[in-house]
Amino acid sequence: MITKTFKRHELKYFVTPDEYKKIIEELNKRMLPDSFCKNNGSYMIYNIYFDTANDDIIKHSLSKPYYREKLRMRSYAVPIGSKDMVFLELKKKINGIVAKRRAAMPLAQAMDFINRGIAPNLNSYLDNQVVQEITYFLSRYKVTPKVFISYRRVAYFDKSDHDFRVSFDSDILTRRTDVSLSAGDYGTELLDNDDILMEIKCCNSIPLWLCRILSEMGIRRTSFSKYGTEFKKYITAPRIYKTALGGI
Repeated sequence: MITKTFKRHELKYFVTPDEYKKIIEELNKRMLPDSFCKNNGSYMIYNIYFDTANDDIIKHSLSKPYYREKLRMRSYAVPIGSKDMVFLELKKKINGIVAKRRAAMPLAQAMDFINRGIAPNLNSYLDNQVVQEITYFLSRYKVTPKVFISYRRVAYFDKSDHDFRVSFDSDILTRRTDVSLSAGDYGTELLDNDDILMEIKCCNSIPLWLCRILSEMGIRRTSFSKYGTEFKKYITAPRIYKTALGGI
C-alpha cells in the first residue's frame, strides 16, 4: 500500500557510482528493497511542480524560511488516459521537518482541480482532508504547471521500522516545455556529472551502522532540491538555453 501521509527528516547526500555500489552491498544485508523495485531493480517517478507566474513558491523556498511548501503532481507511470491515477501532493517543510500529504485521483480530476478549482469528492476520508488543504493552498496561489522532473529510484526500507528508508535517485531529467505527465519521459539532465542523489528518510535518528558507513566513506550531508536546482540553472542559463526550455 502506498503511504499517503509523511512526517520525517529527509537527509540528502551525493554519492559516486562506486560509492553507491558499496552502500547497496551493506543495505542488502540489513534492509529490504521497496516493493516497487522488482527483482532488485528500480522504478520511475514523474513529477509536475506548480508555481505562480512570478515563481513565488520556489523563490520563497530558496530563501530557506522556517516554513515552506510546494505543490506537485506525481505518477509512477506515464498516464495514458484521463482516468489514470495520479497523486496531488502538498509538501511542507517546517524547521527542517518534512510533512507530505497526498491524495490519489484520476488525472482529469487533478487537472480540473488545479486549472478550474473544481475540488474532487474522493472515496477516502484522508484523501478528502488533503483535498481541503490543497484547496486552501490554491486560494492563496494562482498556479500553473511550471516544471517537469523525472528520475529513476532505487529504495530500501528497514525490516523493523518502515519509517526508515534509504533511496537513490539517478537519471534526473527536467523540462519547461510540454509540461505534462502524459507527454512522457524526456528532458535535460539536471546534474552535470554521474553522481547519484541519496536520501535518508527517518522519523528519529540514523542507525549507528549507517552513520559508520558514511563516516568511513567520507560521505557528507548536503542541501539539495531538484526543483530549486532546476530553477537556479534556468534563471542563470544563457538565453539560448532558456529558449530551448521554453523560457524568454
